[in-house]
Amino acid sequence: MNKRVQVFCLLLTLCLSLSAQEQKTENESNVILVTLDGLRWQELFTGADEKLISNKEYVKHIEELNELFWRDSAEKRKKILMPFIWSTIKEQGQIHGNRILGSKMNLTNKHWFSYPGYNEILTGIADDQRIKSNDKIPNPNYTILEVANNTLAYKGHVAAFGSWDVFQSIVNEKRSGVPVNAGFDLAEDLYLTQNENYLNKLQKVTPSPWSSVRLDVFTHHYAMEYMKKKHPKLVYIAYGETDDFAHDGDYEAYLKSAHTTDSFIKEIWDFVQNDPFYKDNTTVLITTDHGRGTDPLDSWRSHGKDIQGADQVWLIAFGKNIKPLGEVKDSEQIYTNQIAPSIAKLLDVKVSNDNTGESFDFIEE
Repeated sequence: MNKRVQVFCLLLTLCLSLSAQEQKTENESNVILVTLDGLRWQELFTGADEKLISNKEYVKHIEELNELFWRDSAEKRKKILMPFIWSTIKEQGQIHGNRILGSKMNLTNKHWFSYPGYNEILTGIADDQRIKSNDKIPNPNYTILEVANNTLAYKGHVAAFGSWDVFQSIVNEKRSGVPVNAGFDLAEDLYLTQNENYLNKLQKVTPSPWSSVRLDVFTHHYAMEYMKKKHPKLVYIAYGETDDFAHDGDYEAYLKSAHTTDSFIKEIWDFVQNDPFYKDNTTVLITTDHGRGTDPLDSWRSHGKDIQGADQVWLIAFGKNIKPLGEVKDSEQIYTNQIAPSIAKLLDVKVSNDNTGESFDFIEE
């Protein structure tokens, strides 16, 4: 690359960054929605499962895994598994769904697997009749991403990133106009950063264990590069590895993936708090699309309406408009269909569907 091209690219990057920062106003908020596919509340709140971490059927390197993630109490285990969540986020935000303490969160859809779960998260409704498989059917419902993208304040400032190749359909990319980088998509833009070009090159030659899900590291860094470059006001990042490693019966990889995702969330927040556009003006919501079984033991690999507990989920919220209550220990019952209307409240946009859940009462005005 010659010097003139380098200077042009540098100026273009600077202009894009300044343009994004100029769009920030005191009244507007940003929202980052993150999902960890199929991560059980049990691991989130109690760390590694004693019945699984030393089970030869699910763990190849038992001694190594125990050294990494086994401790003599649930409190210590959850902190070693997901240290950022149980330090910074616990201090600054709220963590819901510890059923041991009476905090319950459930799906309202009746299917208890991925597409219905993501539809409920993103639209606020359970469409059991039309969304009843994981097939790549363009979502007939309007997600909060599309609703926001259809408003003047957020038009062109919404984006989604996912490891699973069904998200183009879930978000209905063609109709909504929301750019979705998911599955094995490459970064596409008039100007790609050096990192985006490298990610494109690397993803092409990196095999995934699965035909429809890429490794989360690509999803994460594509999202990070896009946020740095274009500063979307509403961004959705959907990590997928935890679910697929669980289906594979690989508890070792399941735990390691959860631990890595915790570090990804830390990286997102560190960037947010050091970026003038996002700093002190951004809310982060983190959840999952469904739970998993616990009894019989092998049902930890599965979900769906026939798996007891697969409707049990959780929520993490921190940032702007979120009181620092830490781990919620009071009895409560919240639902996944409250997420989309809560995002609408945070962004001050109207969701037209009257069948959505109520926004969370802990979201401040």
